[in-house]
Amino acid sequence: MIVMQPVLEISAADDFALSPVGEHESYGYLVLNGELTPAEVGTAVMQIAVCNDLEPQEEHGPCPNDPLGTFLHGLLTMPDLFAAGGFRVTDNATDTVFVEPGCCNGLETWRDWLEVLNGTGFSYFGHDPSSMAERLGDIVRLTLDAHETDSSPVIELSVDQIRTLVTGAQQDLQDFLNLAETWAQQHLPTHAAAVTAALARALDLAPTP
Repeated sequence: MIVMQPVLEISAADDFALSPVGEHESYGYLVLNGELTPAEVGTAVMQIAVCNDLEPQEEHGPCPNDPLGTFLHGLLTMPDLFAAGGFRVTDNATDTVFVEPGCCNGLETWRDWLEVLNGTGFSYFGHDPSSMAERLGDIVRLTLDAHETDSSPVIELSVDQIRTLVTGAQQDLQDFLNLAETWAQQHLPTHAAAVTAALARALDLAPTP
């Protein structure tokens, strides 16, 4: 069965002690959905904060002095947020991956899949590998690595199949955000509303103004 899952790239967090987090292999992926444990949700929130742990511009205010405020400062003040990962497409029956989010790809760009379906009909999803989706009429061709065309796994699915998969993956993201909101209320009560709003922006799930 072909599945599409939103996945978040996880880096090391051995010294992170500001909230409970789970144990995950560095530079592996955590599947985001509504079935994560509280520790896994904490891992995801921590990782998205790490992705945005940059020094914002002066107009975004001074960095707080407390460890948690310092850690969350980029997430809560950066205008353009990043969440390393994307929508991964796998054949569960054979463990064959047809789309693997590559370097520089983020979950905040998941709507590129809609561009494949409704717009230009084409999108890349990072590099190493350079996964690609291309619409050819009523078919969408998925290629794990466009630079290895002779050996790369390729699959063709109908536009309707891809649309269904994207809708399901989007719902998984929303279910994760719902979990994260509850988690933030429990573990980051002072920052819960701001963290939830930032996560929604990082996952491109924020309500349209």
